[in-house]
Amino acid sequence: MHGAQVRPDGTTIRWVELPGAEPTRVYLHGLGASSPAYYAAVATKPALAGRRSLLMDLLGHGISDRPADASYTLEEHADLLAIALTTAGVSAAEVIAHSMGGAVAIVLAARHPHVVSALVLVDATLDPQPPGVGIRARYTEEQFVRGDGRSETLTRVGPTWAATMRLTGPEALYRTAAHLDRGTTPTMRELLLELPVPRTYLHPADSEPIGARALADAGVRVVAVPDAGHNIMLDNPDGFVAATAAALRS
Repeated sequence: MHGAQVRPDGTTIRWVELPGAEPTRVYLHGLGASSPAYYAAVATKPALAGRRSLLMDLLGHGISDRPADASYTLEEHADLLAIALTTAGVSAAEVIAHSMGGAVAIVLAARHPHVVSALVLVDATLDPQPPGVGIRARYTEEQFVRGDGRSETLTRVGPTWAATMRLTGPEALYRTAAHLDRGTTPTMRELLLELPVPRTYLHPADSEPIGARALADAGVRVVAVPDAGHNIMLDNPDGFVAATAAALRS
């Protein structure tokens, strides 16, 4: 396990690192998840193995610290991640990012372009939620952190997601989800369309992303992965590895 201090108070982002050749690959998880749990099996398969790979846990998640006073905006996640990566000697990394982590990866590439050389987005969140949808519509932060909101959410998401979500700080989980629902300005989708790096968007074959044609027209490779739901790397590891390896070769 490795770590880097990202705030003056000693707050640390941590990751599991697989040794290998440059350029570095950085793996980012989704909301309430953890990169070692979601990516260890696929990152070590022959088609992806052999590169220095950092399975990062974002602030508040997994093995990273969970400060209650952080804002947990997508911008803060990206900025602190950039500090951790710079401390680790990472630049021009290939970033593979799932769901909420994909939104953070887009913001990272826009705000810290020297850190990212290519993006593989795995069913990533590109748009804000409409009004009345999302965690803010269900709970206030007080209800979530100090009431029954967190326990109800852990029950609702089921045992697989709950296994890593329970490791996420309650403030981190609520605020990250709320800021993901709000999105960014410009939106994650708008930022993605303008990024100059190679970009690939992986999605379940039976769930084409909204605006797929516009993504493709902007140079984003949109790739369907069969036999998978939202958690493509868990549902179809071989399909995920093949699609990711192809994206990083192109």
